[in-house]
Amino acid sequence: MLSHSAIVAFVATIDPSRAKAFYRDVLGLLLISEDEYALVFDAHGTMLRVAIVGEVALAPYTVLGWQVGDIDATVRGLAAKGVKFERYSWLEQDDLGIWSAPSGAKVTWFKDPDGNLLSVSRH
Repeated sequence: MLSHSAIVAFVATIDPSRAKAFYRDVLGLLLISEDEYALVFDAHGTMLRVAIVGEVALAPYTVLGWQVGDIDATVRGLAAKGVKFERYSWLEQDDLGIWSAPSGAKVTWFKDPDGNLLSVSRH
C-alpha cells in the first residue's frame, strides 16, 4: 500500500536553534520550514522532520543514517566541522572511526546535539 509513497524521517530535539545549526550548517541539509512543532529539512529528496519535544527519549541504536560514495572524505569533512565520531570497544574501527562490516560495508557513527545516534556508511 505504501510502496509508491515517499518516506518521512523523524528525529527529536529539545533545542531547535542548536539542532538547526547542526543539521543545516554542519551536515549541510536545506532547511525547508520551521515552526513551533518542527524543523523541516530536505535530506536529498527525503523530508527530515526534527520534532521539537520537551524531552528526547534516546534510542540505543542508530536512528538516522546516510549512504555516501566516499566515506573517508565524508568523515574528514564532518570532522573538520567539529563532528566527533563514536568509538566502540567491541568493534575494530580504523583511525577515522570507520568499521568494516563482514559484508564489506563501511560504517561510522556520531551523535547530534541531542544525543541521537546517526551514521554514515558506504555499501
